[in-house]
Amino acid sequence: MVRVVDLSSPPDAGPASPPGVILAHGSAADIARAESWLGSATFTLSQEPSADRRVVTVASVCEALDELTARCERWPHASGVCDDVLRSVDPAGPTLAGVLTESLAYSTLQAGPEFGRWLARRGPARMPHIGDPVVAQRDGDTLWIAFNRPGRHNAFSTDARAALLEALTVAQLDPSVSEVVLSGNGPSFCSGGDLAEFGTFADPAAAHLARTRHSPALALDALTARLGASCRARVHGRVMGSGLEMAAFCGWVEARPDAVFGLPELELGLVPGAGGTVSVTRRIGRWRTAYLVLSGRTVDAETALAWGLVDAVAQ
Repeated sequence: MVRVVDLSSPPDAGPASPPGVILAHGSAADIARAESWLGSATFTLSQEPSADRRVVTVASVCEALDELTARCERWPHASGVCDDVLRSVDPAGPTLAGVLTESLAYSTLQAGPEFGRWLARRGPARMPHIGDPVVAQRDGDTLWIAFNRPGRHNAFSTDARAALLEALTVAQLDPSVSEVVLSGNGPSFCSGGDLAEFGTFADPAAAHLARTRHSPALALDALTARLGASCRARVHGRVMGSGLEMAAFCGWVEARPDAVFGLPELELGLVPGAGGTVSVTRRIGRWRTAYLVLSGRTVDAETALAWGLVDAVAQ
């Protein structure tokens, strides 16, 4: 169920519990008078620029509301679970708790009808074998790690996850590593999970255990806690789904001007599953994170910089 709130005359009744998806909208003056709804809403839309990270500026509020409502009605389970997770995760709290909450929700949706419909539409798929999906090289005190499936825009796969985790574990165990740089070979940094591999999990519980016991997100978070801005991501091209989620854990993210950012999981009947409800939310707040998921829209490098999704845009 989607609730639309016009901030020019917001209803007296506050949000239900649990609230579900609430799309608020209004002018800058309306927004200034409706502080309580800004926090309660899933996010707020306005046609006027706003630095408030609870607000998303769009060209047409009416068109955006129509599109968002249609998407939420098409994927009601994933939309509702996305809202629940983002409201439940404390971005300032322990990373592990957030990753566990996200993964349990993701596994729930993997067993649901919306993901099942996507799998049926996709049909059988063959996962190509690509050697060395991640390459790592030590140069002095710096460990350079690069996704290495350029022909698939570095789509993230199980073997890529294992190789990435192995490289990150080396950095975690070796105190002489004082800098980690994560990048991608070819036209993109990482286009998200490899769709050919989706649906191959044995069962949702096993998938949850695999995600959380072998998590590059947790390793990146630990390295950032130790190294700060010296745990860096250099991103370009497609920075989508799990690619964005992992990059956002780094202490410093630098984007090339051609970078495009998005969280497209809703169209699979899923939510982010590589830690993005923690990492992306820490950078841009739960409201704009929800907008990226529910709208399926992408943002360019300049918008990502203005939102705080990245720390710099290379010239």
